[in-house]
Amino acid sequence: MGGTHFADDDLAHEATGDGDVGRRDVGKMEHGCEHYRRRCKIVAPCCKEVFPCRHCHNDATALGDRHNICRQDVEKVVCVLCDTEQPVSQVCVRCGVNMGEYFCDVCKFYDDDTEKGQYHCHDCGICRVGGKENYFHCAKCGSCYAVALRDNHQCVEDSMRQNCPICYEVTSGTCTVSLIGTIEMLIVKISAQYLFDSLKGTRVLNCGHTMHMDCFAEMVDHNKYTCPICSKTALDMTVHWGMLDQEIEATIMPPVYRYKVWVLCNDCNKVSEVDFHVIGHKCSHCNSYNTRSTSRPADLSGSSSPLTTDSS
Repeated sequence: MGGTHFADDDLAHEATGDGDVGRRDVGKMEHGCEHYRRRCKIVAPCCKEVFPCRHCHNDATALGDRHNICRQDVEKVVCVLCDTEQPVSQVCVRCGVNMGEYFCDVCKFYDDDTEKGQYHCHDCGICRVGGKENYFHCAKCGSCYAVALRDNHQCVEDSMRQNCPICYEVTSGTCTVSLIGTIEMLIVKISAQYLFDSLKGTRVLNCGHTMHMDCFAEMVDHNKYTCPICSKTALDMTVHWGMLDQEIEATIMPPVYRYKVWVLCNDCNKVSEVDFHVIGHKCSHCNSYNTRSTSRPADLSGSSSPLTTDSS
């Protein structure tokens, strides 16, 4: 491998003086890959090949002998400035540069772009970005969430240790697959990546389920406002419900269609007997229009969970 060489490359040294501190910054932000800025490459512990990072390795093996790197298993790195293979450490043992301005000896992770606000979460067991002061670890959900969600979100056990319900992002990051056919679903289950360690931003819905931010935005753009897992409303629909109230009030149903129906609310899980209307059926308990037609409850108490039919 080619690289930048110093006059005293043949001499191993320790960075202790002011000159060595300056040398540590040589090549900063000038090397790396599409994933990270760093001054080293990793030696894959599985195949002993050299790659800029574990994601580059996973991408390269996606179409052949597919195998992924566990970040904690990396033991050797190669300095891109002096081509020296060495055990994992922050400072190159030969030329004395910082191979990564941010370095985690647990994750064997290097990154020169410290504006990302990298930090290691001991509970998650991996490094995250965004600034440690801006996140907290939710023990029940099993992941780090923004501090704005502390005591302000619905906990779902291990909610981040699942695939995005919209795209089922594959580990290599080279493509996404939609659940259309049985064969495609099988492929996704083999190669899908958990939201827990996805490189993409994640959105926590009101119900506690999670998905990629980009996927959530695309879902809303297609006028889908409910969680694809539990069907609960994913946005504040107060204004929209008010518009439906006005539209229903302005639309008089013919006498033949003036009868009662039973509906199950997807938001509060209660049943209601309401007037039939072609526009929608409003839950009498929480005023949500996110309801579906259901059968008459046996005890008429409104607390049972009868079989349901198509959404109204």
